[in-house]
Amino acid sequence: QVQLVESGGGLVQPGGSLRLSCASSRSIFTIYAMGWYRQAPGKQRELVANIIGGDNINYADSVKGRFTISRDNAKNTVTLQMNGLKPEDTAVYYCNALILRVGVDNQEYWGQGTQVIVAS
Repeated sequence: QVQLVESGGGLVQPGGSLRLSCASSRSIFTIYAMGWYRQAPGKQRELVANIIGGDNINYADSVKGRFTISRDNAKNTVTLQMNGLKPEDTAVYYCNALILRVGVDNQEYWGQGTQVIVAS
C-alpha cells in the first residue's frame, strides 16, 4: 500500500508559478515510476510529467519548457515546479505511483488531487 499526498495547489494569475509536492508513504526509490497527471473539467485525465527508473523523464508537449518534475529520494517526495502558467493549465493535479510486481501484476496509486486554478 502506498499513500500519496499532494500539496501546493491554489489560485494563480496567468504567467505565475506554483510548486506542487507529492509525499509518498513508501520509499520512492522502490517505486518504478512516479508522476503527475491532471484532469480539467470535461476532459480525461492526462499525463503531465513522470519519472521512470529515477532519471527517465517525460513531459506532455503542452508543458515542456514550463514545468519541471523532480524527485527527492531522501524526503520521499516528487515535485512539479510549474512556471509560466496558462489558463488552460487549470485542473486538478494528481500524483501517481506505479509499482511493478514481477510475476504478479502492476499496481497504481493515486493521491487525492490538488486544485490548480490559473485565472485573472
